[in-house]
Amino acid sequence: MKYDLKDRKFWIAREDEIKNGLATDFYFLNVEKAMDGEKINPRVVAEIYTRHLPYQDQWGVLSGVYEALKLLEGLPVSVWSFDEGEVFFTSKNDIAYEPVMRIEGPYRYFARFETALLGFLCSMSGISTKAARFRFLAGDDKILLSFGTRRTHPALAPMIERCAYIAGFDGFSNVLGAELIGMKGSGTMPHSFILLFDDPRDAWIAFDKHVEKDVPRIALVDTYYDEKTESIMALETLNGKLTGIRLDTPSSRKGDWRKIVEEVKWELYQRGGRNVKILISGGIDEEDIIKMNDIVDGYGIGTSVSDAPTVDFNMKIVEVEKDGKMIKKAKRGDISGKKEVFRNYEKGEDIIQSAYLEPPENYEPLLKKYMDNGKIIREFEDLSEIRKRIRERLKWIKEKNPKARLIY
Repeated sequence: MKYDLKDRKFWIAREDEIKNGLATDFYFLNVEKAMDGEKINPRVVAEIYTRHLPYQDQWGVLSGVYEALKLLEGLPVSVWSFDEGEVFFTSKNDIAYEPVMRIEGPYRYFARFETALLGFLCSMSGISTKAARFRFLAGDDKILLSFGTRRTHPALAPMIERCAYIAGFDGFSNVLGAELIGMKGSGTMPHSFILLFDDPRDAWIAFDKHVEKDVPRIALVDTYYDEKTESIMALETLNGKLTGIRLDTPSSRKGDWRKIVEEVKWELYQRGGRNVKILISGGIDEEDIIKMNDIVDGYGIGTSVSDAPTVDFNMKIVEVEKDGKMIKKAKRGDISGKKEVFRNYEKGEDIIQSAYLEPPENYEPLLKKYMDNGKIIREFEDLSEIRKRIRERLKWIKEKNPKARLIY
């Protein structure tokens, strides 16, 4: 072998390397050298926001606050942030960009951490936002199962499952991800297992015979025969033990996907399988929820969540210290000066305004102080609390269709 990694097995950054600012962009090292040479290190105010989202509905779910704070912990900076799992709004048509996080401190000490900081927030918020959109479309009573960690780097699996959980998913295929959440991983059988047998009935019987009884008997029903035939076979084979059936038909065989599912449902109902849940998987995206939600009980969702479009957050300096005073500054296309965001849930409105204006009446501040000079000063919430917040916000969005506006 001509080349091999000497200090690790995989091409991944270690936690200590991220914490020490090595997973950064090279130009920040140039910045540090130039600042040191000039003997300058002004205090700055930096805000993190996005100008747009990859969806027509311009709301997103903030994730990665925990990682951001752990990254900056110990540095001489103070941090204000939206809560983990809070929704934020943006618009392509105006400059009402909500800063979801604000950092204040000497720039030299946190400049190099911008890369990792944005990486946490962009990637995790993208996954949580996409997962929340599935829950938003599916409603509260449908089962959402996360199947996507095989489509991404294994080091990211726990993060993906965490983001899906707080956004409202019910089950998680990844063992380690579910364990860190505090749950048991879920799943039944792959096609490869059924292919070990000449008859799918023998596979279902073996599964039922050897797998723990608390694991739902959900049969995969599209391996050898059509979905309707195998669904009937599963119902008759497991004889009252069948919890559900899963259809994972590839796109080349789906045809009229809705009609296939309706046929399966009819045949199960005619044979006493009214309580058998119907789940579908295989390339599920938002349009499938819209098309199928009234006739299925749940979804196994993979790549569309694990490889969700990132939220394109930026970190921009909006104030710089000069001669002991903070001077408002911004590059072209941005607006200067630190800002606050306030929310009125009854009106369905966020207000973005200068931090130096009086707060509006009957509005709650969304930027809360999480770090004071490197010390985390707020307790981290339990994941179930974050999950509850997101569920409440999704209901709020449906009821109020909220928007953000800028106050000059």
